[in-house]
Amino acid sequence: MIPIDRDEAARRAAAELLKPGYEKEPLLDQLWRRFTQFLGDLMDAAGGSGTTGGIIATVVIVLILLAVVGLVVWRLRTTSRRHATASGGLYGERTMTAAEHRRSAERLAAEGHFTEAIQERLRAIARDLEERALVDGMPGRTADELAAEAGRALPAFAAELSAAARTFDDVSYGGVPGTAEAYATLRDLDERLRQARPVPVGATA
Repeated sequence: MIPIDRDEAARRAAAELLKPGYEKEPLLDQLWRRFTQFLGDLMDAAGGSGTTGGIIATVVIVLILLAVVGLVVWRLRTTSRRHATASGGLYGERTMTAAEHRRSAERLAAEGHFTEAIQERLRAIARDLEERALVDGMPGRTADELAAEAGRALPAFAAELSAAARTFDDVSYGGVPGTAEAYATLRDLDERLRQARPVPVGATA
């Protein structure tokens, strides 16, 4: 055998490591492969004939799925809240009175821009409730937070306020287009809320 020097040995070793069989798998790919393999093993075990191992595997699969669903829901809520906070919550960057929001909403609705009109109408509702001291003025308030607080002051409107908050979230963050009907519902709610009075403390039904 012909002896080789150190440089030649290093060159041959490097060439060997460059072969496809020695390619290093990325960490994320490796983790995903191992997870899917683990899940596949669990599915195989769960498909057994009612053995203890199969029952345990089924429970583990259900727990994993619940954890994934919980993570997705948490992520969506966090993203929605951050989006609302970043844009100034309900109101955006400009401070306007309830009357100004109403005028803006009516103008947008007349132009057929119902998504923006719905947003402005709910802002009018929120600002009016703040101006009447029925809810606290809270920077970065979300539509759901408004509905919850206003529902405590005006319990007869709690369900409608929650529905209005969902409509606002749908058109603002859910990609649902606003409609004339949805805007009319909020406008009617706004008008009735303007005439509403809070339930006295300690009042009984």
